Order: sequence, then C-alpha cells, then structure tokens
Amino acid sequence: MSSPQYNVISLFSGGLGLDLGLESTGRFRVLACVEKEKAFCETIRLNQLAGRLHPQLKVYQGDISNLSPSDVLADLNLKPGDVDLIVGGPPCQSFSTAGRRGTVQDPRGTLLWQYLRFVAEMRPRFFLMENVRGLLSAALRHRRLSERPERGGRPLEPDEEAGSVVRLFAGDLQALPDARYHMDCFEVNSVNYGAPQIRERALFIGNRYNAVVNFPDPTHGSPQDDLGGERSLFDSSPRTLKPWATLRDAIGDLCEASPTVLDFSPRKKKYLAMVPPGSNWRSLPEEVQKESMGKAWYAKGGRSGWWRRLTFDLPCPTLVTMPNHASTSLCHPLETRALSIREYSRIQEFPDSWEFAGTVSEQYAQVGNAVPTRLGQVAGGVIADALDSLRTRGWHPYESAPGNYRVVYVQSHVRTRQWYKNGQTLVWHDGDENGGAAYAAPKTKRKVRRID
Repeated sequence: MSSPQYNVISLFSGGLGLDLGLESTGRFRVLACVEKEKAFCETIRLNQLAGRLHPQLKVYQGDISNLSPSDVLADLNLKPGDVDLIVGGPPCQSFSTAGRRGTVQDPRGTLLWQYLRFVAEMRPRFFLMENVRGLLSAALRHRRLSERPERGGRPLEPDEEAGSVVRLFAGDLQALPDARYHMDCFEVNSVNYGAPQIRERALFIGNRYNAVVNFPDPTHGSPQDDLGGERSLFDSSPRTLKPWATLRDAIGDLCEASPTVLDFSPRKKKYLAMVPPGSNWRSLPEEVQKESMGKAWYAKGGRSGWWRRLTFDLPCPTLVTMPNHASTSLCHPLETRALSIREYSRIQEFPDSWEFAGTVSEQYAQVGNAVPTRLGQVAGGVIADALDSLRTRGWHPYESAPGNYRVVYVQSHVRTRQWYKNGQTLVWHDGDENGGAAYAAPKTKRKVRRID
C-alpha cells in the first residue's frame, strides 16, 4: 500500500512549530488552523501567500471557546471521524514550574478542556497535545506551602494533590460517549533528538483504536551519555549517541546586517559586557553582583540565568518570550545583545525562509512559545507509523484495551553544565574539554508510571 498523507486540524496553532514539524515528515497535511492572536494569524497568512503553506489551508481567527467544531468540519466538508489527527498546545502558563502556579477553580472552562471539546465532537483517529512538563504535576487547587501537611496543615484534598489536573482530564477523556480514547504521555526533551535547544515538553498521544504507541529513545546526547536500554549478553557493540546540536550549529554561520532584537537596556549591557562567554553573574566582582541583582543576590537556588552569556559549544537554553530580562538573559556569546528573531527562529528550526508578522515583542512570543519543529517531526513519525498499521488492518481497533494511561519519562531532564562548585565559578570555554564543568551521565533513561 502506498504511503498516504493524513489530514490534520491544528488548534492553538501559534507560530506553527508543531505543524511544520509534522508536515516535514511528508505524511501530514494541515487543513485548518485555529488561533486567537491576530499577529500569529497574520504570520500564517503571510507565509501561505508566499507559497510556504498549502493554498487551501483555512485559518480560523478568534477565541476557540466561540468556535463550533461541527461548523469547522462542515466548512472542510468532513464528518466526525474523518479527521486523522488533531494537534495543539492549549496555553497553560499557570501549570509551568517557571512561574507561580495558579489554581484551576473551574477546569472544564479552561483551554485544556476546550481542546477536549474538539476531540469529543470531531472524533479524530489520533490526537497530539503538547504542553509544559509542569502540567503533569499540577493540582486543580493550589495550597500554600506554609499550609501543607509537612508544615503541620491538614491532609490534602484530592483536588489539591499533585497530578489532579491530568487525572481529571484523563477521566473525562475516558468518559467520552461516542469514542473511548487510549492516551499515553511522554516527557521528552528536544535536545535529545537533534534540536539545538534544551526544552522539556509533555506530549500526549491519544487514539480511539486501543493502540499503544511508544516514543523513541534519545538519538543525541553529551559525550558522557549512553543510550542504555535492554542489551543482549553477547552484544559488545558500543552504544553511541550523536552529539548534541549546539548553538554554533544553529547560528554560527548567520550574518545579519540589521538583526531584529528585543535588546537589553544600557544598564543591563553595562553588566553583561563584563561577563565572559559561557558564564553568568558569578564572574562579576561580588560588589557588582550585589549592585546589579539587588535582593535576588541573597535568594536561594542556582539563578543561572542572571547575566547569562551563552556559549557556542553547548545547546541553547530554553528560549523564552523575552530574552532581555536580567534573570533569564539570553546574551549572544560574542556580542553584547540579546539573541535576534532570526537566531531564535534557527534555534527552533524554522525554515530560513519563514517570515514573522507583528511587533518585535509579538514575533518573539511566536517563536519563543513555539514547539521545536524537531519534536513535531519525531512525534509525527510515531503517529504516522501507528496510522499506517491501523490502515493495513482496515481501521479495526485492537481487541484488548490497554490498561491505565501511561506517563513515560524519556530522559527529559537535561543539565549540560555546572556553573559553580566548591566555591569556584565554572566558565564554559568554547573549544576546551571543560570536564570540570560537565555533569555525569544521567542514571534514569526511561521509566513508566500509570495515571490512577
């Protein structure tokens, strides 16, 4: 049987990183995008007019809460069950461990449940939902640390327990009246699959055929890493990984006469100019550290992002929507400026021809919030293989239903280097061995737990 192209409907499309990754496999065609932000929709239309997207792609601009899934299907001349794949990442900033976690008092009114509404009414063969890894441990109702049981407070209620958001979502998914979905979640990191960026994500893959899918082992790693896994007693061949892609791989050959930059203020540049490549605030004299960081200097934790100047020889840290903040700075290794939009785009692996609409801040938001296209490509390969297998069996579901939904950790937690040890500041020098600043290989490669 020939390899077909499977149709896709994209929700919360954003900058299209996930969608471009899927389409790069050659196995998927995005029929429609749903996106609220005007500038993001303008980016989609701009690239569509330039011939980089299919001319028949439909863009639905507006609040998804006001959009009827049945109207979208009718507009595309499709029926429930005709969609091969729904993809999207509902914005869930309150679940991110990077900021203060909020509370979800009415979860079924959130964007996470709007995504579920489209799955329920469209009944796709598969769905792919991506989100921050913090979603997996998020609680429906947040209790202050000072009032928790370990601090003498009363026991947690079920909706205050870690993971209660995903448990409720999983329960509602199981209870859909017309299509029962199996779902697996994978905790992954884009750098482990060849992207030049450390970025943890949670990928939820569901289907209505009782199919169990698996995300591949990492293909890339540091020199200390080993792929591990099950091996024959007589297998003496080395387990080798390709080296991580680095910032140099992404932007080393990029020359921009007038880069588009959301840059540091003159005050911030004064301090960053004193930081060598591959270091951060710890390379400043102590009095300058205190002067520049204020109360943050006395805070606990690594604070590795403060006055951070990047290094070419390591992958880029996770991109943020505002690279010019003092505490999460993404300063160019050689120039005292923030990474440019084009450099951001390269790190997320958008095509060089891709254009972004909107203000400079809106462009950074599009690229910084995007899913690395590499993850879309890898996930697309997994889903295409599963769809192919089901197609050969006439779309008949597998007889035995899998057990509880799985959460599969696939070496998602990655630390590339140390910044400080035994009272010494560690600077990562490009071109050197840097063994003293390197972490040992991770011990946990893959583990599985079930959603109760």
